[in-house]
Formats: sequence, C-alpha cells, structure tokens
Amino acid sequence: MTAEIMRDHVAKLSVETADQLTTRDIHELCDAAEEAILAGGGFGWLSPPPKSVMEDYWRGVQMIPERHLIIARLDKVIAGSCQIVRPPRNNEAQKFACQLTTFFVAPWARGHGLAQMIVAEAEALAKSQGFAMINLDVRATQDRAIQSFEARGFSKYATNPFYAKVDDDYVPGFYYHKEL
Repeated sequence: MTAEIMRDHVAKLSVETADQLTTRDIHELCDAAEEAILAGGGFGWLSPPPKSVMEDYWRGVQMIPERHLIIARLDKVIAGSCQIVRPPRNNEAQKFACQLTTFFVAPWARGHGLAQMIVAEAEALAKSQGFAMINLDVRATQDRAIQSFEARGFSKYATNPFYAKVDDDYVPGFYYHKEL
C-alpha cells in the first residue's frame, strides 16, 4: 500500500473462538507467535522453536477438549491469541475457575485494541462455559499484557520473585484473577 492509502486505511479487527484452524490459520498463528516471542512476549518461549514444533503445538491445542483457542485478526490475518483452559475433572474444588494462558499480540498488530478484544472474548467465553472466575499469571516484564489485564478489571493477588529465568536472571511473575 502506498503511504496515502495507508493513511486512509481503517484496520479491520475481529476476534473469535476458533473451533477449527485451517492450514493458513496455523501458519499465521506460527508467524504471529514467532514475532511476539522475538519481541519478548512469548508465553514461555524465550526463542522461537522450529516451525514444525510450533505447528504441532497449535494443532495440539485443537485436540485438547479442555482448551479453547481465541484468535484475533487484523485485516483478516491472525495477529494474536489466548486460550481458556478448564481445570482437570479431578479438581472439583476449583471447577468454578478457568485459566487464561498463552496470551499474545504480534508487534505489528499492537495499538489497535486487539489485546482488549481478546481478553473480552476470553471473559465472554469463560462466562458462557459457566465459570465464575478467571485466573492468569504473567511475567513482570510483560508491561502491555499487564496493562490489558488491569484495564479489564483483573486484580493482582500475588508475586512470585522466581517465576521465570531469562539469561540466568530470575524474573518475577504476577498472579491475577477476575470474578465474572
């Protein structure tokens, strides 16, 4: 696109719970996740794994009934995602709460409001599945993710000073919850 067209372009944003992923969707998820990992927001990965590992990961997510994948698109291209994970069936005491995990937005898609849209969709999905609470954890270095969670009303309830290790240094992690 030329600069003039780009200036007048209005981004098309969408968020959905993905029941089925196409091969193209898998490739777009891998590309967006890789870029997020390289930018320091890789939901656990510190460097991108081989493409085949990442493809297997996303295919595997679809096969696990306890996981619900939420994807965000910018101009019809997958740009971010998160997952809602239900607790295992043997954990009856915590069946009221689900976990929000693997949240990211690719660097090229930030600043359009997709993060808020992803979290809002996750909340709506969790509520529709009968959950009363969403729990999540995040590295303290993930400033934009933390801002998104706090803007949506998540409350920080704990800090683990040894949450992750990056380049031989411990990185704190924060724990959040939100009652639905």
